[in-house]
Order: sequence, then C-alpha cells, then structure tokens
Amino acid sequence: MATSNYSTTILVDNSKEEVFNAINNVRGWWQGEIEGSTEKLNEEFSYSVPGIHFSKQKIVEIIPNERILWGIIDSKLSFVKDQSEWTGTKIVFEISEVNNKTQVRFSHLGLVPEFECYGDCSNAWKKLIEESLFSLITTGKGVNVFG
Repeated sequence: MATSNYSTTILVDNSKEEVFNAINNVRGWWQGEIEGSTEKLNEEFSYSVPGIHFSKQKIVEIIPNERILWGIIDSKLSFVKDQSEWTGTKIVFEISEVNNKTQVRFSHLGLVPEFECYGDCSNAWKKLIEESLFSLITTGKGVNVFG
C-alpha cells in the first residue's frame, strides 16, 4: 500500500557532493533560528520560529553524498491542537544520479494528510525544498520563502 507521507523531488546539474553539502548547511536554506550542529551523526539541532514552530532534530543516519535522515525528537507547533504532531516523525533526503543530473528526494515520514498541520507544513516544505534549497544548491544562496 502506498504511503501518504509528504514527499517532493528536485533535479539539479550540481554534483552529489555539492548537493549533500548544501543540505547539511541547514542555516543556508531553512529560515528561522537554528541552534546546534547540523552535519554530524548523532548530533542534535533545534529549529524555531518564535511563537509558531519549534522542533528538535537528531541526525540518525548520514551517508556522504547519498542519504541524510533526521529524527524529530521533540516538537511544538503552536498553530495546531496537537502541538507535538512532528515528534517521532522522520525527515529524509535521498541523493541519486538521474540522467547525468543529481536528484534530491525529500520525504517527511509521518507527515500525513491526517495531521492538522499537513496543509501548512507540506506547503512550507514544498517552498523550502523546491525554492530555497534549490537556490542554495544552484546559486550558493538560499531564498527566504516565508518573507
């Protein structure tokens, strides 16, 4: 049975290594306050937009130039009833080569349509991955998609 986790894909001309490095430069594409290290196994970092969103990510898998997996170990979304909806979900970036281009498949495992935040969260991820991360990879600078 197909899952209904949120997922999106981007395709770029950059190398897998450049893509991998850009994803790990979380501050470069995810707007908000980020504390902690975002590029080493077992490290934790928090992301917050005061009064709206807080989440704490643990880097549970990191395969250079191929795959990055973050587990959400704590969360508080102030705009939904169940403020811990993200807790226990996982964020995965899969990097592969497709027709001499580099593909990034982003998935938020556990972010499903049943979640109250699904609409807002999937829309935010779409902008962050397809616009900001894409821009960081291709131009060296992310864009503020929440401006």
